[in-house]
Amino acid sequence: MMKNSILKALLITALLHCSNFVEGNDNGPPESGRKKRTGLIAKHKQKKDMAKKEAAKYQELRQQGVDEVSNTVEAAAMRDYKLRKKKRKGLIVKRQSSLANVLFPGVSPEDYSPSESIYPITDFVHSKKTNIPFEFYDLPFCKQRKVVKIRKNLGTRLQGMSPKPAPYEMNIKQSHSCLPLCVVNVNGKKIRWLRRLVERQYRVMMSLDQLPVLMRSKELNYAVRGYPVGFKAPPSYTGLKHEEYYLYNHLSFTVTYQEDSEEFEGVRITGFDVHPVSIAHKIDDKTKPKGEAIQRSLMDDEVIGTCNGPNTEEVVNDPSSYLALRLGSTGEDLMVAYSYSVDWQEADLIWSDRWDVYVIGSHDDDVHFFAIVNSLMIVLFLTGAIATIMIRTLKQDIAGYNEMNTLEESQEETGWKLVHGDVFRPPQNHPMLFSVLVGTGTQVGAAIILSLLLSIAKFINPLKKGQTLTSLIVLYVLCGSAAGFVSARLYKFSDEKAWKMNTIMTATLLPGCMVVIFMLLNIWLSFAGAATAVSFFTILSLFGLWVCISAPLVFVGSFFGLKLAKIEVPTKTNQIARFIPEVPWYAAPPLSFILGGVLPFGSVCIELFFIMSAIWLHQIYYVMGFLLAVILILAATCAEVAVVMCYLQLCVEDHRWYWKSFFNTASAGLYLFLYSLWFLISRLDLVGVLPVVVYVTYMSMMSICFGLFCGTVGVLTSFWFTRTIYGALKVD
Repeated sequence: MMKNSILKALLITALLHCSNFVEGNDNGPPESGRKKRTGLIAKHKQKKDMAKKEAAKYQELRQQGVDEVSNTVEAAAMRDYKLRKKKRKGLIVKRQSSLANVLFPGVSPEDYSPSESIYPITDFVHSKKTNIPFEFYDLPFCKQRKVVKIRKNLGTRLQGMSPKPAPYEMNIKQSHSCLPLCVVNVNGKKIRWLRRLVERQYRVMMSLDQLPVLMRSKELNYAVRGYPVGFKAPPSYTGLKHEEYYLYNHLSFTVTYQEDSEEFEGVRITGFDVHPVSIAHKIDDKTKPKGEAIQRSLMDDEVIGTCNGPNTEEVVNDPSSYLALRLGSTGEDLMVAYSYSVDWQEADLIWSDRWDVYVIGSHDDDVHFFAIVNSLMIVLFLTGAIATIMIRTLKQDIAGYNEMNTLEESQEETGWKLVHGDVFRPPQNHPMLFSVLVGTGTQVGAAIILSLLLSIAKFINPLKKGQTLTSLIVLYVLCGSAAGFVSARLYKFSDEKAWKMNTIMTATLLPGCMVVIFMLLNIWLSFAGAATAVSFFTILSLFGLWVCISAPLVFVGSFFGLKLAKIEVPTKTNQIARFIPEVPWYAAPPLSFILGGVLPFGSVCIELFFIMSAIWLHQIYYVMGFLLAVILILAATCAEVAVVMCYLQLCVEDHRWYWKSFFNTASAGLYLFLYSLWFLISRLDLVGVLPVVVYVTYMSMMSICFGLFCGTVGVLTSFWFTRTIYGALKVD
């Protein structure tokens, strides 16, 4: 903080000196300038004093043991201080805002009328130990009471999400104690499945008024989303010879709200908490399911002695009444009675600050800033290398080559100048595949950059994963014309004739491979009963999107690309290819590929950790501006690495630069895959074969797209570089 204050003071002093110099007053600043300077110094001092007071108050509250997760005024003030940097908006001029405006720009609060009936919305039941989620109603819970159709976009369907109202009815501002819901007959197979879910630490996710449910602990100062299906107790706790599994069958909800008749009408929800309880309710024969029924819904007036019976105490966690997940003493099925309670509490927390507690434990924005600085250091290093090559070496080489007068002098020359007759020889190996890969990489890069720009412009909300995935797919489809155009231009440059096959391959290669991999994985997920298994109609809609929009746009781009004249190059190509001498170790594949991918991957590796944590550890990621900056730095790094590697290759008289320029930077995708394996081993604790297969499959697909983008940047930059340097030569 001291260093920042000194820098600010120096900046203000420099600005004042500049203003005096512009005014040209040798006798000192005029009265207006003196007042302005005094005002700036006073404002800076006031800001500095305010920051010191806030820091001192924060430390005082911490020493007093005040938590940061409750809805008290002190806790809200501590959160506000800790998240002050996250609540600033603006590119150049930062202004203070609320997290509601940062995370959900343009979203207005929902005002509820008293006694209005609402239901929480169910989400996945998932775990950090496995990426195989299930739906809420896949578990042996109570049936859905209210049937409401919730619109789902394409991204939501691809994720397998099926939001439905939970069976817990809540009336605005109406608290009630234990209410019985239903009695479920759980057989041995379901018990074993529930024990496995408890073992793998599955948590139930739901939301109310778009707020995810929270479990808070003021004593431990933590808040975590969702609640566990159950818990496992060791023998030292239960007194048994083995570990015992228990089920949470009662939920105590606490809903905090805000009322302000002067500002708005109605009630605004500001918090949604849950406290799960395991209790073996006393079930009589009247409330048990009849006949072969699996469960029986209970009416509000039906009585369960341990829930809503006369003289019933509050439902709490008591070791003597835990509900164990095991069959009866004679092997009969387990009868589980589900219940819940709701407590409405008015809080001082305002609606715009209700998201603070969800991001209180996330990384500070300074970490993302340091990641960008790290990437910029790599770019600056490469820029220095490029400047050395372009300004010193190439300038001297071109000048010396152009001043040669005799044939004998030109024959004595070596290096990149001697391959001017072969450097633009079209790729001899698989020219169609080469043009298709570059065109597809163009499409991937354009879709990613456009979606990031739309996220920064607040058209896409990254916290709404279904909307983000839908936007990414639609943008990829709409960028098909760019893929067709680039692929056709390169294919025509290669003097090939099968342009129809080239267009078809451009439209089908990447989508076809991805769909085949996705469908094979989807079959496996369907057999496992995972919620992420996609229906046949969703896959059919994807196919229709590709056939009706993507493929025609690729043909349109290919048409315009083929219609244009062939790409002109500054030198003529010899009829017979030049002999290539032995290539040094640093320019020979695969070592050149391995070396080329290090710096592009290094420019994104820090930010990649946060992205992976958001995808696989269910953390919140919303800094799209930082991500766009990292992507642009990645593109610049790939371009500069491609120039350096291409120059080194041409200097050893190797004119076959097309495929090498692609793989020199596309190898960053291999590093991404290796990084994902390290992340799997060190950060994830996946249990079972299928979760590992799902993780490796999706990361392989991401690595392929990442490599295509980097390789495309390398090829296009190398093409520009060769045309530039050979265009400066005077060749007969």
